[in-house]
Amino acid sequence: MANYTAADVKKLRELTGAGMMDCKKALDEAEGNVDKAVEALRIKGQKGVAKREGRSAENGAVVSLISEDETSGVLLELKCETDFVAKGDKFQSVANTLAAHVAKTSPADIEALLASEIEPGKTVQAYVDEANANLGEKIVLDRFAQFSGAYVTAYMHRTMPDLPPQIGVLVELDKADADLARGIAQHIAAFAPKYLDRDDVPAEIVEAERRVAEETTRAEGKPEAALPKIVEGRVNGFFKEATLLGQPYALDNKKSVQKVLDEAGVTLKRFSRIKVGI
Repeated sequence: MANYTAADVKKLRELTGAGMMDCKKALDEAEGNVDKAVEALRIKGQKGVAKREGRSAENGAVVSLISEDETSGVLLELKCETDFVAKGDKFQSVANTLAAHVAKTSPADIEALLASEIEPGKTVQAYVDEANANLGEKIVLDRFAQFSGAYVTAYMHRTMPDLPPQIGVLVELDKADADLARGIAQHIAAFAPKYLDRDDVPAEIVEAERRVAEETTRAEGKPEAALPKIVEGRVNGFFKEATLLGQPYALDNKKSVQKVLDEAGVTLKRFSRIKVGI
């Protein structure tokens, strides 16, 4: 039997994130040498990366990072297979490290992020693959948002108290207003608007909604002369539901979000909402 102690097993688990039995087996094979055991576990883990490619990664966490002067921020989703891994310190450390890298490098898109170097000679993709190997689950990085402006803040929502945040919202205002920003961000988290305003909705989406409204109205047997007004009303209803500025404000549903912002003299420049797996 290899000569190693419980402290060696503990150290190996901390270094690799592997399970206790895997660590004991690796130490047995490495004759108690921790460094060789680390190498063996990483080789074993990397071999398992390809096998895990077909698995579903619908759990995970959303993390945020806001600059000290609150003029820039990052929102990032990291996915895994189980909530057990998602709430682990190692997984969350990986997510936070990736968010810090985004804040530092400002990649143009996810492809640029994955190709960038997070450590000398190691790309972000390689770093994620390493986490995949160490944690023994499929780890996926495919979404992030980064804003820079006059005032940027984030709101993080936990759907379960024992899990990391599953919904994150990043907002940019044209001036600092912490209370309003938080309220708007909470509204976004709850009501999931798809667009900022009417101008933000792609023309093809509007046309599709208009076609559906017209066909539905005709199927209901409405008078031909009344069609344009009814269709326009239904399209306006779509805008009210789908656009943030058109929605009734969660904290005062007698006012639209636009009205609340106008009364405060604040402009919401943009927002991003990320929910794990969606």
